[in-house]
Amino acid sequence: MKPSPFEISRPGTLDAAREALRDEAHGTKVISGGQSLGPMLNLRLARPSRLVDVTGLPGLAEIRKTETHVEIGAAVTHARIEDGEVPDPIPGMLRHVAAGIAYRAVRNRGTIGGSLCHADPAADWVTAMIALDAVLVVRGGGGAREIPMSGFMLGAYRTAMKDDEILTTVRIPRYSDQARWGYYKICRKVGEFADAIAAFVADPERRTCRVVFGSTSGAPFVSTELARQIATTGAAVPLDAVKSVLRDSGLNLSEVKIHQLAIAHSRAVTEALSDA
Repeated sequence: MKPSPFEISRPGTLDAAREALRDEAHGTKVISGGQSLGPMLNLRLARPSRLVDVTGLPGLAEIRKTETHVEIGAAVTHARIEDGEVPDPIPGMLRHVAAGIAYRAVRNRGTIGGSLCHADPAADWVTAMIALDAVLVVRGGGGAREIPMSGFMLGAYRTAMKDDEILTTVRIPRYSDQARWGYYKICRKVGEFADAIAAFVADPERRTCRVVFGSTSGAPFVSTELARQIATTGAAVPLDAVKSVLRDSGLNLSEVKIHQLAIAHSRAVTEALSDA
């Protein structure tokens, strides 16, 4: 199929891009890598009258390292992360996650900001960034503001951003050399969205331990109970106990989904603790 007719603009400044977004009469949408929006346009699941391409905006493709954080511009591609252009906030995790996204052709065009703003429950970055306690910097009519990743995704394809706001930066805290992580997803075949995702990050120096489940049909589920048990015992939680936590989570999960998520979690944690 072909998309409905639309205009496309490539503003040279962030302010110009925000002005274009205010023109609601045109049903304007932001496009970055287009690897999610493009198929939706072709299937006519999305029918905007105008697209605003933000990939050329100054600063959105920059990567910065400070004493406490790594900052990734929203238009940085998955491939650049996979290839190691981003300094490690925690050794190896970003490259591992990026390398598992779809195919290289998709990773060459898709961007971290586009993936986060699209907010697909089965996307990798939404789960990984919650596990890493990232903060997103967005800019709108009221200026810049920071949104913790834990509160950014409100549900499937819904975020805490306002209509005139544009994501500019993903800010990830730097972890110590003692930090350990695990990330595992279950897919029917390479390149497809995951049926289950589990992420685990622990850093004794920062006194943090985080357990996150993705591909739950909504926002990722953060389990403080499982994180507390693992931090206390230093060992993986038995599979039946993980399933019990998922059943009591309030999420509408089938037994098959619960089993998949529990297996993904077990493998992610085992991977992290074995490295220790």
